[in-house]
Amino acid sequence: MTVHNFGANTDGASPWEEFQQSVQTDLDEARRNLQEVTLMYEQSQAELAKLTQRNAAITAHLQQVRSQVEATSKADIQNAYNAALEAQQRLLVMRGQIEKLQNDQETLKRYVTSLERAHKFLSEGHQPPRSMRAKGGGSAVLELVINAQEQERQRLSRQMHDGPAQALSNFIVQADIVARFFEVDLNRSKEELNALKTTAMSTFQKVRFFISELRPMMLDDLGVVPTIRRYADTLKEQSGADISLNVKGTERRFEPYIEVMIFRSMQELIGGAVRHNQELPYKLQINAQMVIEDRLVRVSVSDNGKGMRPEDESESGVGIKLIRERVEMVGGYMEIDSNVGQGSRITFQIPVEPNAPEPEQELRAM
Repeated sequence: MTVHNFGANTDGASPWEEFQQSVQTDLDEARRNLQEVTLMYEQSQAELAKLTQRNAAITAHLQQVRSQVEATSKADIQNAYNAALEAQQRLLVMRGQIEKLQNDQETLKRYVTSLERAHKFLSEGHQPPRSMRAKGGGSAVLELVINAQEQERQRLSRQMHDGPAQALSNFIVQADIVARFFEVDLNRSKEELNALKTTAMSTFQKVRFFISELRPMMLDDLGVVPTIRRYADTLKEQSGADISLNVKGTERRFEPYIEVMIFRSMQELIGGAVRHNQELPYKLQINAQMVIEDRLVRVSVSDNGKGMRPEDESESGVGIKLIRERVEMVGGYMEIDSNVGQGSRITFQIPVEPNAPEPEQELRAM
């Protein structure tokens, strides 16, 4: 889903006309994606039926081998167990793929329906709300876009937790059970199963981290400050970088779309600093600070990394550009202070109350 910059006007069209065109473009793309996902889902269902039949035949053969263990060679026993394990793995993968395709299909159907309603509303000649025409009205658009994005991430996060993550957990248990069947003392098979279990456990941890990256449940339950603390601590442990977070002011909850924007921005700034400074000859230090005032939230993320030239900001990646766009759309301000070999310091501030004053062009010292 694309976040459009409604403030840009390069061909004489009004921001509202640009928005109408963007809805049509997104609707066409969503319809194409829905057709592709539906086709893949149908093909995967057919493949699952074949795999299920094959698994039933292999399982029946394995039962026969078990009943004739004494008259069966070790090689045949091993082959039977390997075939059964491979068939179950392929079934597990295919079921996970089908579940994902089904979830994607449902998401795209809802997305297409929403876009069709928006397109119908626009085609009937309705005018934008006054809040969207007024100065700073881009925050209303941003709220809609971010809320839609985050609702999708939240739903996918829950489904990942209940689907693939649970399947991997069952896979670990299954590996233990299969290992107990190898009473013929096939040492190599047991070693391979142990390795399989280790791999599955590692994958399970990665899936859990992916869930947290996709949509931290803490963000809804506890708010932005505890969530960004958890993210910084986790990234510090994984990357080895020295990451610190300092929060000044009274912690409180904000509007959901504001909390999402702050978290995603800080996540990108801190995570980006780690990604772009992985080959330093010294330890990377990242200092993040959040100052909470009555009407403003000010954020600063600095590091002692490679830095960049001021004129290279346009090449710094989509993440920085998207942060600046979001900040400015809600009436905030962002600045970058960086030079090659001197690290970087990125600061932004946003209003957190509807009647917050316009931020000054020069950010106050943090």
